[in-house]
Amino acid sequence: MLRRLLFLLLPAWFLVSLQACNQPQPLPADLEPSPTLPPMVLVESQAAQTEEALETDQPPVNNSAPLRFTFPTPIPPPKSLWRPALYEVPWALGPFDHFYFSRPIAANEVNWPVADYRYGGIFFSSDIVHTGVDIPVPRNTPVLAAASGRVVWAGYGLYYGNNDPKDPYGLAVTIRHDFGFHGQRLYTVYAHLERILVVTGQIVQSGEQIGLVGTTGLTTGPHLHFEVRTDRNSYFTTLNPELWLAPPVGWGVLVGQLRNTNGSFLTEQDVGVRNRQTNQKWTVRSYGKTAVNSDPYFRENLVLSDLPAGDYQITLQYLEDEFTLDCQIRPGAITYFTFRGKHGFTLGMPSPPPVDNLLRPFNP
Repeated sequence: MLRRLLFLLLPAWFLVSLQACNQPQPLPADLEPSPTLPPMVLVESQAAQTEEALETDQPPVNNSAPLRFTFPTPIPPPKSLWRPALYEVPWALGPFDHFYFSRPIAANEVNWPVADYRYGGIFFSSDIVHTGVDIPVPRNTPVLAAASGRVVWAGYGLYYGNNDPKDPYGLAVTIRHDFGFHGQRLYTVYAHLERILVVTGQIVQSGEQIGLVGTTGLTTGPHLHFEVRTDRNSYFTTLNPELWLAPPVGWGVLVGQLRNTNGSFLTEQDVGVRNRQTNQKWTVRSYGKTAVNSDPYFRENLVLSDLPAGDYQITLQYLEDEFTLDCQIRPGAITYFTFRGKHGFTLGMPSPPPVDNLLRPFNP
C-alpha cells in the first residue's frame, strides 16, 4: 500500500518542483534593473536640474557672447575610406595613454574627425578656435555614448548656462563618466543634436543611443560636435578628443610639440605627414593661441589620429628652411616628436612629469 501511495505522489512532486524552477528569481537589491525611461522626451524641460548631486556639474551662467567659439560646417570625406574595427576600450599601451572612449558614431558611418576641423584649429579669423572635433554625418544619424556614466546636461544652454535655444551648442548632452584620470573627473559633450533621447540624471552605458545628429546651434549643416572635458563641465576645460578616442586596430596616433627657437609654442603651423609606403599625405596644423588646452603629460599642440601603422616622413617649413623627420607609426600606440625652431626635430616620448603638474592645468 505504501509503495502504491509513493508511486502516485512522486509525479505530482516532480511537476510542482518543475513549476517552481521556472519562476523568476528576485535579484539582489544592488542588481535590480532601473525603471525603463521613455525613448523620447521633450527637451524643453530638461535644462533645469532637479538633483542636488548634479548641481556642481552645471556650466556657469554666461550672458556674454561666446568668444573664440564656432562650429563651422565640415566637408564630409569620401565614405570609400575603409577603416578597421577599433581597439577595445580602455586602451593604453603606455602609462600616460588614455584611449578611454569609443566613437560616438557607429562604424557604418564616417566616425572619425574631419581633417579640416580638428581640435585647436583656426577658422575664418585668428579669434576663432575649435574646442572639439566634428564628425560629418547625415541628419538623424544615431549618436552613441562614448562610455558609461550619468547624464548631467540634456537640452539647450550648455554654453550660456540656461535654457536658451540660441545657445551656440544647440541641443546638447553632457555625460559625467563613472571613471576619471589621475584623480580628475571626465566628461564628454555631444552638440548640435536634432533630438535628445535621454534625461538629466539618467545612467547610460557605452554605445547606448543618446540622441540624433542635427543642425541646432551655430552651424550650417548636420554634424556631431564632440568634446572631452576634465575636472569640471566647462567650455574652458576641454582636451583634444583625438587623444581619448580609441584608434582603429593596427593604426596609431601622431602627437607633436612645436616651439620656436626661443621656446614659445608655434601656433597655426602647417605640418606635412606622408606615408612612405603608400605616399598618402596629410596636412595638420598646430593649435591656435587661445581657448584650448594641452594634455598635462604630452604638452602637445598637434595631434593626428587614425594613421595606418608604417613608416612616415614629417615635413615642416620654419622661416627659410625645411625640416624633415622620419618616424614610425606603431599599432595602437602614440608616436611623439618635438620641434625646436632652428634645432629641428627630436623623436621620443616626454619625461614623466611630477604628479603636481598633472593636476595643475585646471587647478591653478
